[in-house]
Amino acid sequence: MEALLQYFDNLSDKQIDQFSRLEDLYKNWNTNINVISRNDIDELYVRHVLHSLGIAKVQILKPDAKILDVGTGGGFPGIPLAILFSESNFHLVDSIGKKIKVVKEVANELDLKNVKAEHIRAEKVNGEFDFIVSRAVTKMDDFVKWTRKKVAKKQNHEIKNGILYLKGGDLAEELQNFPKATIYNLSDYFNEDFFQTKKVVHLPIKYKP
Repeated sequence: MEALLQYFDNLSDKQIDQFSRLEDLYKNWNTNINVISRNDIDELYVRHVLHSLGIAKVQILKPDAKILDVGTGGGFPGIPLAILFSESNFHLVDSIGKKIKVVKEVANELDLKNVKAEHIRAEKVNGEFDFIVSRAVTKMDDFVKWTRKKVAKKQNHEIKNGILYLKGGDLAEELQNFPKATIYNLSDYFNEDFFQTKKVVHLPIKYKP
């Protein structure tokens, strides 16, 4: 929590309470359903919560924004973003049902009315979204195929509608087919060593009905 409060110092009491409860919630659920690696659970706030909120350093989400989190796993980046942007709407999906069970329970415990969690493949999701977010579930080529028809036409944010993807390492080869992609280094925003190779990739996607 200390790292979180260092970088996000305008949180309300309710948000601080919600964030502070994440550790116990995930530790309890992780004993039954492994949604976070055993090595990472003690680093929850840096490696999962703060990492997820790297997206917030790239774009502040507007009220009523619609966000699709693909391959959310235990709820990342969607749950931390939903706490931070309580007036935006989040649809968290994963193809593994037991992980979505955890997401639903965590969202319910935290009273996150702006979160919908669904056991469904990304390709089957209905609706249009300002941004599609994820944490490195697959290569960008495949991710674009899954999601390109789910981007809303109307622009409401400073950056164009499309994908906000949390990735790590050297992305030159993976992004060679996407010249419009912009890479944001999370080490520019966070000081922890974990973020030295972590990035947010913004890929604008044109609306296609």
